[in-house]
Amino acid sequence: MSYKEKLLNLMDIIYKEGASDLHLAEDRPPILRANSTLFPVSEENDSSKEDMEGFLDELLSPDAKEFFLKNSEVDFSYSPGEKVRFRGNAYLQQGRLCIALRLIPKEIQTFEELNLPSSLEKFANMEQGFFLVVGPTGHGKSTTLASIIEYINQNRSEHIITVEDPIEYIFEPKKSIIDQREVRADTPDFHTALKSMFRQDVDVLMVGEMRESETISTAVTAAETGHLVLSTLHTNTASQTIERIIDSFSSGQQDQIRSQLAGSLAGIFSIRLIPKVSGGLIPAYELLINNSAVANLIRDKRTHEINSVIETSFEEGMITLNSSLARLVQSGDITMDSAFMHSNNSNTLKKLL
Repeated sequence: MSYKEKLLNLMDIIYKEGASDLHLAEDRPPILRANSTLFPVSEENDSSKEDMEGFLDELLSPDAKEFFLKNSEVDFSYSPGEKVRFRGNAYLQQGRLCIALRLIPKEIQTFEELNLPSSLEKFANMEQGFFLVVGPTGHGKSTTLASIIEYINQNRSEHIITVEDPIEYIFEPKKSIIDQREVRADTPDFHTALKSMFRQDVDVLMVGEMRESETISTAVTAAETGHLVLSTLHTNTASQTIERIIDSFSSGQQDQIRSQLAGSLAGIFSIRLIPKVSGGLIPAYELLINNSAVANLIRDKRTHEINSVIETSFEEGMITLNSSLARLVQSGDITMDSAFMHSNNSNTLKKLL
């Protein structure tokens, strides 16, 4: 059996088990993640060093393989057929090869299908601004961004450019033109791609991840100059996201980025996927909408007070994580234990319940 056939067999098991991730490594069986739980594929033996090298040769392009051999890790995407696509990372641990694969659904779901708030349509309809989707790894940031891009694609005539490492969801142009650029394959890095986009007549820019201050600075400038910019960060709350952005700059640059961010930020959507009582996962979220109060707090170095603004701005459409968790408990979708486990302020959550 070829390694492509072995991978396809494992992918059949992923579908059968409703799993989201597959982990491969030397001296252990393939391991799946389903509904946040890890478990081994019982019918599979431990993978040998030869198996792992065979999987790597099947999964990586020659360029990606060369990058891995030089850097000992690499991000990649893998599409064994039209119906399936994976985002992957190959890396070493104690000199042993490991591969993590994340299933990327072919169909891009709507806000309603993903149980996301309809208020995200407001940001998808903006002509310009800086909108961030944040949260822990594996909690739906890329899926949320894909849903926003697809909404624009179906409802607006725009030139959309995505810069990703690697490309995840594949979009079929509808009303919009969509160009998807992959780091290393289509452009050297995020910063170079962002600088080039000013000459590419772009309307909407999606940056897969903000990794350094140069990328953030160019993205914020793009939002200031008439573009809608969408991106992600690995942060937990809106206020933490703003602090992370500012702290990525030197002290001499921080006042400028505060001013730019106060003027260009559209909103921040923080998402968590919570195990449902009935099985599967459901999102809980926080939504910050930039208004004059938020902008002033950013300029005045008082971002620690932003949580209070979110709590008192429900009528403007802002949503606290605790209010989202409380609604899920009251609807019977999640347990109270799960809500408290994911809350960032258990005392406030107690009052809501």
